[in-house]
Amino acid sequence: MATTKKLTPLQESEARRLAAASEKPKRPISEAEKATRKERVAKAKDALARSVGVKGDHVASARAALKTYLQRLNEPKQPDDAQFEALIAAPFQAPPKKKQNDRRF
Repeated sequence: MATTKKLTPLQESEARRLAAASEKPKRPISEAEKATRKERVAKAKDALARSVGVKGDHVASARAALKTYLQRLNEPKQPDDAQFEALIAAPFQAPPKKKQNDRRF
C-alpha cells in the first residue's frame, strides 16, 4: 500500500506562495540603488540601537515602524527620502502636544 503524504493547510499555502514567487521575474537592482539601500539600512539600524534607552509613549511605535521598514526592504514600494528621514528621527522627537480647548473665565 502506498502512503501519500498529506500537507497541512499551512504547508499548502506556503507551497502555493513559493510557487507563485518563483514564477515572478526578478527585477534587476542597480548599483546606485544597492548603495542607497545599504546606507538606509545602516541608518535604520543605528536609529534602532540609539533608541533603546529613550523613554516616551511614541518610542515603541517608532521602533516598530523602523523594524517593519527593515523587514520590507525587498518590496518595490519604498519611502522617499523625506519620509525615511522622518522615520529614523521619530524615536527621538516627542510628538506635538494636543491643544486643549479649556477656556475657563
